[in-house]
Amino acid sequence: MSARDAVLVSARALHDEIAAGAGDLVLLDVRWALGVTDGHEQYLAGHLPGAVFVDLEAELAAPASPARGRHPLPDLADLQAAARRWGVRAGSRVVAYDAVGATSAARAWWLLRWAGLADVRLLDGGLGAWTGEGFAVETGEVATAPGDVVLSQGALPTLTPDDAAHLASSGDGLLLDARAGERFRGEVEPVDPRAGHVPGAVSAPTTGNLGPDGRFLDEAALRERFAGLGVEGAASRQVGVYCGSGVTAAHEVAALATIGVDAALYAGSWSQWSNDETRPVATGA
Repeated sequence: MSARDAVLVSARALHDEIAAGAGDLVLLDVRWALGVTDGHEQYLAGHLPGAVFVDLEAELAAPASPARGRHPLPDLADLQAAARRWGVRAGSRVVAYDAVGATSAARAWWLLRWAGLADVRLLDGGLGAWTGEGFAVETGEVATAPGDVVLSQGALPTLTPDDAAHLASSGDGLLLDARAGERFRGEVEPVDPRAGHVPGAVSAPTTGNLGPDGRFLDEAALRERFAGLGVEGAASRQVGVYCGSGVTAAHEVAALATIGVDAALYAGSWSQWSNDETRPVATGA
């Protein structure tokens, strides 16, 4: 299996897997966006057959705090309990999706991979790709049998604030900022206390991983994009990623994984960094 196939699945390939009667397949609907609160209502109005709704705020994050950020990593026991509610069992294959180019579904992908689940993928193009192929959706809540998965943290690398600072300032590391360029430059800051970026970080908006259709760019285009940002390959340069609160940065980690680069996530991200007055802030390009 290619690195890309281990991260992404097309709508048609997923449809074929479901049609073949894949009983170990768990579908997660992670409809969420910053400032949007109707994800569950959208899910109820139409979702992939058999998909269960995942509440990003309640199930994919611990309570927010200035010290830990807006979406701290959930406690492992809480994540395991949520995964069991979703019906995840030992040996389950999981596919997560949303309606925003996987920028929220990637949080579920990253957390489950971090927690030791080996087979987790993103539906490339999300709900739009599914309906665009003419495949059916269903409405209402889905009841699933409880799962029995046992999770263990640490299968994917993470960064502390000090780790992020070191990567950004050292010549052998690279820290990517996955937020919009105007937030990186400090021109606007809609949610966090200080505007700007971690000194030495490189602006790499998550939206640049996607084409106009909401699907990930092809392998060659992603390699060209990240080479232009200074990523030289996993073997030669340690790469870290942050965003506002550790959600869209997971999408960038996924994009890098499709080209074989293992990047570390700074989960606290800008919402943690900017709340710490001892941390320096840079502005501009």
